[in-house]
Amino acid sequence: MRLMVAAAVALVLTFAPLAGAQGTMAYGTSINVETAKKVAAPALAEARKNQWAMAVAIVDTAGDLVYFEKMDDTQVGSVDVAIAKARSAARFKRPTKAFQDALAAGGEGLRILALNGAIPVDGGLPIVVGGKVVGAIGMSGGTSAQDGQAAAAGAGVLK
Repeated sequence: MRLMVAAAVALVLTFAPLAGAQGTMAYGTSINVETAKKVAAPALAEARKNQWAMAVAIVDTAGDLVYFEKMDDTQVGSVDVAIAKARSAARFKRPTKAFQDALAAGGEGLRILALNGAIPVDGGLPIVVGGKVVGAIGMSGGTSAQDGQAAAAGAGVLK
């Protein structure tokens, strides 16, 4: 019982700074496959423009896969990583870079490592429409910054 209380307190303390930075966003109606393709297209175009071989994953509000595409010559490991980044961004309603930055700061940020499903690597972004999270995009195959840049190109398509 003590362990469960300690874990709950750790989660609250970990997310308190992140919640203030991200605000509170509600979930909206989950993204559908047609819209997911529209989000993925500019993300993949950004990767092609920069000659980055990448995988893109689009998930719904629950973090379940809606659309996936892998460019030729993308490293095999990027398949699972792109899906995990998208799932993390959807389920925690924040960019995965928020976890990366918290972890890099050390101290209390190290608690991120204990959060199941929190991916502390840039490249996962919530897809927000009308102020509500409708899904998320995850990119993998480049550096952390490159993944984030390509994901932003896709996530910014919808308003």
